[in-house]
Amino acid sequence: MISITEWQKIGVGITGFGVFFILFGILLYFDSVLLAFGNLLFLTGLSLIIGLRRTFAFFFQRHKLKGTSFFLGGVAIVLLRWPLLGMLLEAYGFVSLFKGFFPVVFGFLGSASNIPFLSTLFQKLQGSSSSMV
Repeated sequence: MISITEWQKIGVGITGFGVFFILFGILLYFDSVLLAFGNLLFLTGLSLIIGLRRTFAFFFQRHKLKGTSFFLGGVAIVLLRWPLLGMLLEAYGFVSLFKGFFPVVFGFLGSASNIPFLSTLFQKLQGSSSSMV
């Protein structure tokens, strides 16, 4: 059984608030204050979840320096109140950093149709989309 510390629980909450503020800032036409606050909360929460040493080890690996520079550069650009350019840089950096995780995510989504509740949901969604055509 994996034990979760109190700091990790707090980190999950802070990361959740960070994602909320980022999405809310995007919905409000790239509001720079909300995006900057969301970025800071997201990075703080991530470092609380996995620890400072492992966060630095992840971001500053030799083969991930390009993605890290784009991601952190995008955060800096958002903090300097250029939200659209900063979010574009962050998006490219995020894809570059986490491109190794995408096959795992797509594999999970492919096997999600075997989960009982989700399989019936997918069948209903598939049936409603084919009746609309």
